[in-house]
Amino acid sequence: MKHSLVRARTAILSVALAVAAAGLADSPARGDVKLPAVFGSHMVLQRDQKDRVWGSASPGEEVAVHIGDQTKTTKAGQDGKWSVTLDPLPAGGPHTMTVKGKNTVTFEDILVGEVWVCSGQSNMQWPVSVSVDADLEALTAKYPKIRLITVPNVGTQEPQDDFRGEWKLCTPDSVRPFSAVGYFFGRQLYETLDVPIGLINDAWGGSACEAWVRRDVLAADPKYKALLENWAAIEKGYPQAKVDYEKKLAEWKVAVEKAKTEKKPQPPAPASPDGLMAGNARPGNIYNGVLKPTIGYGIRGAIWYQGESNAGRAYQYRDLFPLMIKSWRDEWGIGDFSFYWVQLADFMAEKAEPGESSWAELREAQTMTMDRLPKTGEAVIIDIGEGRDIHPRNKQDVAMRLARWALARDYGISVPYQSPRYKSMEKQGKSIVLTFDHAGSTLYTFDVHEPVGFTIAGSDRKFAAAKARLIAPNKVEVWSDQVPDPVAVRYAWADNPVCNLFSREGLPATPFRTDDWPGVTIHNEK
Repeated sequence: MKHSLVRARTAILSVALAVAAAGLADSPARGDVKLPAVFGSHMVLQRDQKDRVWGSASPGEEVAVHIGDQTKTTKAGQDGKWSVTLDPLPAGGPHTMTVKGKNTVTFEDILVGEVWVCSGQSNMQWPVSVSVDADLEALTAKYPKIRLITVPNVGTQEPQDDFRGEWKLCTPDSVRPFSAVGYFFGRQLYETLDVPIGLINDAWGGSACEAWVRRDVLAADPKYKALLENWAAIEKGYPQAKVDYEKKLAEWKVAVEKAKTEKKPQPPAPASPDGLMAGNARPGNIYNGVLKPTIGYGIRGAIWYQGESNAGRAYQYRDLFPLMIKSWRDEWGIGDFSFYWVQLADFMAEKAEPGESSWAELREAQTMTMDRLPKTGEAVIIDIGEGRDIHPRNKQDVAMRLARWALARDYGISVPYQSPRYKSMEKQGKSIVLTFDHAGSTLYTFDVHEPVGFTIAGSDRKFAAAKARLIAPNKVEVWSDQVPDPVAVRYAWADNPVCNLFSREGLPATPFRTDDWPGVTIHNEK
């Protein structure tokens, strides 16, 4: 009996050692110099600025990073982490980078150019493969100096240092699953600037803005108390929810077998509470699991397409969105990098009568952010949405409008880039005259001569469809026989407005309202 126990224990130990050995065979030796996946062969480094390179090694280990004619040395800290800062490099390449400690890591085919983060929810994540002219776009995607990397969707409360991914050359195959808006944006920059382009796609469909922000940053602001308390209650109830789920799952499996026997439709499976815990709405989840492993990598800026998931809390978004941008900039440590976003497109059914709209309020919150933070900009796409689909397939025009901001603001190229935007109003008898900034050479109406999409109200706050006409290159007169004493005007104020005001250069006017009357989302905080 005693010998049997010894043999059993020996067998168990042998299995354990074999498993451990197999694990070690597939991973670097303890203490090896290692870098996160954002660094690798085929990457693009940001030109003309100091770029950080970081990783891990044994505590106190000497680490040397060499690229071009420069070598930077440092020692890993007690936590095993190390970081160096490269001197600015001009556009070009290819370069080889070696990182040497006890071992040597070598990255080949490195280019130096312009790097942009492509972030947001599903409309940024939406791939080339299901966009307009996907087959033709893929056929022409032969740009070896455009490099792509995608960060997987990982939601967690634990800060991550790395992710599974690698830089790829832009080819017909690699571009198909990549962000369509990101690729078309990067392609326009490449064809205009003739420098290498690096695109980091970290978008996550359906994600809420608060999931992209560090939790302690949210907790420091009382505006998000209700939101965090709601999540704290969900988290507290998770253990019991998990128990209830396992019970329902067992009952469901029995029901499925019964349905098969009786040849009846299979009942729907119960929803696991794990989805909430590791999902794209829990505050801090995407920051920790997706964004953090890339923070500090040299970039020119970020493009963003998100807001649909926060439309029900549009007033909160007025502060939450700028907070997110500021927190990213603070942590990246390279100053106020450029941040350009896509305003929500037109969506859902058109309505015959004017009314309130959470989507209009979210668009307003997005526009307000340009007045809150420097080096920000908004691509208006109120003309290219699809009423029946929250995912417009035309990603090319979306990307071009973002690219205009970058080309004008970051690269000094003279192109129209900012949509006409409401500046002021003046009451003139029974009408209101609106003045616009950024009207281009002149305001212009698409399809018909008269401006469409305006509503007008008196002090009773009841809006009526309005007539309008262009009276100057940057002025529109608005009136309605139903409102003899007007005090407020709105334009494109609906989920899916019918509107046609543009600049002559083809940029649609920014939806707006002249009033500040409380909206439908003003009290929504969680």
